Amino acid sequence: MDLDYHALAPELVVAATILVVLGLDVALPRPRKYWTAFAAVLGLAVAAVPLLTLAFGDGPETRSMLGGLYVVDGFSLVLKAVFIVGGYLVLLMSVSYIESDRYYQGEYYLLMLTSILGSLVMASSRDLITLFVGLELVTGPLFLLAGWRKGDAKSNEASLKFFILGVLSTAILLYGMSFLYGLTGSVTFEGIREAGADLLDSGAFRLAVLFTLVGFGFKVTAVPFHFWAPDTYEGAPTPVTAYLSVGSKAAGFVGLLLLCYKALPSVTEIWGPALWVLAALSMTLGNLTALRQDNVVRMLAYSSIAQGGFILVPFAAAAVSNDPAVIQEAASATIVYVIIYAFMNLGAFGVVIAGARRTGSTMIDDWAGMWRYAPRLAVLGAMFFFSLAGIPPLAGWYAKFAMFLAILRPGNAWATALAVIAAVNAVIALVYYARIGKTMWMDHVPEGTDTTARPLSGSLALALGISAIFVVVAGILPFEFAGVFADLAKVVTTGI
Repeated sequence: MDLDYHALAPELVVAATILVVLGLDVALPRPRKYWTAFAAVLGLAVAAVPLLTLAFGDGPETRSMLGGLYVVDGFSLVLKAVFIVGGYLVLLMSVSYIESDRYYQGEYYLLMLTSILGSLVMASSRDLITLFVGLELVTGPLFLLAGWRKGDAKSNEASLKFFILGVLSTAILLYGMSFLYGLTGSVTFEGIREAGADLLDSGAFRLAVLFTLVGFGFKVTAVPFHFWAPDTYEGAPTPVTAYLSVGSKAAGFVGLLLLCYKALPSVTEIWGPALWVLAALSMTLGNLTALRQDNVVRMLAYSSIAQGGFILVPFAAAAVSNDPAVIQEAASATIVYVIIYAFMNLGAFGVVIAGARRTGSTMIDDWAGMWRYAPRLAVLGAMFFFSLAGIPPLAGWYAKFAMFLAILRPGNAWATALAVIAAVNAVIALVYYARIGKTMWMDHVPEGTDTTARPLSGSLALALGISAIFVVVAGILPFEFAGVFADLAKVVTTGI
């Protein structure tokens, strides 16, 4: 078998870490299970090392294995870096959270690492089978993690809803994929692309594409396939919610990128209008519903739905244009948004974890006047929430800029209409993000609030610090990264 163990090193390190965590969890007594957390965090840090050697070493830029079914190139390396760093930040947030819940539990880290491993597999997949296996590795462990607080009715409800609708979406996705294979005779993206060009008038082929898009719509919480998300986000442990909103969602968008740009670039008239509608509905319903939320976790749940709509917008730009340059710019905008969104949203959830621990509540009104007794947390909260709103000089502004540039470039009426919808929704989003900032900085501290100074746990402070540094640096120097993202877009759109 044509295996390149250097190229597979990140996946192998994570797989080895899973085995180490499992062994420690079995061997150690409960009071010493904190070593499972240490092993998980250390393992993910080590997994990032081969990414650097692959990216900056002297080897080939593209490493292909298993007859081209598993590829490590610039596109997959950057997304694997996002998955590993994002997973690392989630684990850092989890350490004190799980400890305060009921000691350290190795099963938690085992399941989280398994989900991260699935996302790494997805980034390198170049056929439907590998893509599906990776996607199920991502979502399967999350069914259990969503219900981690076994004595909490809301957590049980979150897990059950997520499981039922997750299985439904998997069935729909697999049904669409099986149709694609049956009609094209191939499971590889290249084979589907070549055969699909001759099936444009086939009703069965159109149905297969739509079923596949619906399956991914559930994974990225696009409206109207979003209804599992708010209750699941609220009921799951907050670090799991953070991972659901970033790692799981990013994996779904990677699948969409590969499917649309690698397997189905010649049928934009099928997936383009569908994704246009999903983007418009997700932005609008997500933002309007977020306006009405008093719980910051539910607000971030609907915010995540709306942000998913913004990420879908560049797909419409690709769908309405036959210009390879426009298509590459649209792919670049999607990658830019996914990467920046991951850091600012993880930072926002880190603030939620710290704020809930500080005030004992996730209700927005209970955070009133936080700057008086937790000024650093209030600064970080304002930073991450205003970055999500797209306010310069924080990184979110460049994500929005790249998105609008991609959708306005074609000059098509449908693209322009979606740009107008996105602009209106960006203003709506600012209202509820600013509400949190206003509450923390301008409202009076509620009576009875404990204003005693309390330091953040070391792991949570580190996670917040890493996220804050990225949000500030990427916001001030965004064009330093523009060339890199453009090169990644060329990689993902090769063959179009």
